[in-house]
Amino acid sequence: MESRTALTPTHGTPAGQGRDGGRPVSPTRALRNRRRRPAVLAMSVALIAAGGLGGAVLYNSTGQRIAVLALAHDVPYGQALTPNDLVVARIASDPALAPVSADDLARAVGRRATTDLHKGALLLAADLTGAVVVQPGMQEVGLPVHASQLPAAGVQVGQQIEIVMVGDPNNGAPQTMTAVVAQIAKGGDGVIDVAVPPADAAKLAQWAANGKYQIILAPKAGASPSPSSSAAPSGSASPSGSA
Repeated sequence: MESRTALTPTHGTPAGQGRDGGRPVSPTRALRNRRRRPAVLAMSVALIAAGGLGGAVLYNSTGQRIAVLALAHDVPYGQALTPNDLVVARIASDPALAPVSADDLARAVGRRATTDLHKGALLLAADLTGAVVVQPGMQEVGLPVHASQLPAAGVQVGQQIEIVMVGDPNNGAPQTMTAVVAQIAKGGDGVIDVAVPPADAAKLAQWAANGKYQIILAPKAGASPSPSSSAAPSGSASPSGSA
């Protein structure tokens, strides 16, 4: 019978060494991949979590919306705002903007526009004023007007104008009267309300009935005042503050 003797590792020789000089056996690629996979997976989870957190922070900072007031209709300079002129809009919060909050709707209604306000625009605090256009004691008279009776640019609420009564040129210089535009009819009705001192209200009503008058703009500040006729009013109407 043939007998064989198995090789036994000598003392101090690792069990993983073979016959060819004791070189250790390297782990296979699959084994290395299995060892790396938990670390890679943990890193991927951490990156995904960080990205989600950053996205949430960005959304909260840019996606937060606030309720503000916007214009539902065009509002001319000097016109008092009504509830129908305003709507509530929700916009992203932006420190560069300072629109009037929707909570201030009651305070915005009744105030006058400091400039021409256009439909769809946000309402700003600088767009409103509480100043009155008509001075206490003044009377308002409605004037039916045609485009040919007005300056090409039209007139605005709070603007000082001169009303010139035109008639027979043989009667001498035309009569003039100073007034302030108090209201402008909406919808192209062709009527404006002007404020004059009480002493001139009846005369202006007669001019309005005859319809023979022309409206011109009063001289601007710094310009030489135009001469007034004997029919000029005893007191001149001037707008109160900024409207």
